[in-house]
Amino acid sequence: MDANQEEASNPFGMDEDCQNCEALCESRQSVVHGYGDVSAEFLVLGEAPSATADESGVPFTGEQERGLLDILSAVDMCDDPDAAEPTLDNAFLTYVTRCRHPERGATDEEVRNCELYLNSEIRMINPELLLPVGQRALEALAFEYTTMSADELDVTERHATTIRGRGFELLPMMTPAEQSDEQRTAFLDAFSEILGTDYRQTKGRRGR
Repeated sequence: MDANQEEASNPFGMDEDCQNCEALCESRQSVVHGYGDVSAEFLVLGEAPSATADESGVPFTGEQERGLLDILSAVDMCDDPDAAEPTLDNAFLTYVTRCRHPERGATDEEVRNCELYLNSEIRMINPELLLPVGQRALEALAFEYTTMSADELDVTERHATTIRGRGFELLPMMTPAEQSDEQRTAFLDAFSEILGTDYRQTKGRRGR
C-alpha cells in the first residue's frame, strides 16, 4: 500500500465504501479514514467521527471535536483549526472506528472490524508518538502497542503523561471538551516538552 503524497484525505486509498458493519452503513454519510501528513511523526487517534467529520470526511473537524485542532495549532502543527480541510504539519489524524452512528458509540465488533484500517495506517505512518484522545482510543492501543491491558489504562489518570509502548511512545489526552484549563495546559506543556527534545534519538535504540 503506497501513500498518495498529494492527498491529505485518505492518502492510503482505503475502502471508502466499506460494508463491514451493516448498521453503520445505514447511518453514516462518510467512511472517515485518516487525514494529514503521511510523513508525520505524531499520529492522533480519536474514537469515532463527529457529525461534522461524518459529513466532511475530515477527522476532528466541527465544534464537537474542535479543541484537538486548537491544540495542534498551538504547537504549529495546524495552520487553521477553523478550516474545512486544515493543512497539517507532522501530524496525522485518524479514528478507532471510521463510521458514525448518531445514537450510540461503536460496539466491540465494530471496533474489531476497523482494526485492520488502524493498524495499516500506524504501520505506514510509523510515527514516533501516538496521541490517543479519550478512553476508547487509549484502550484500542493497549494490547497491540503497550505492555499493559486496557483495564490498566485510565485516560484521566494518564492524561499528559508518557507511556512507553512497543516501538512507540503514547501521550494520552482526555477528550478536549472534557478538559479543564489546567488539564489543557498540562497537555500542552507535556507535548511541548517532547517537541523540544530530540525524540528521534530513541529510534535506533528501539530498533525501528
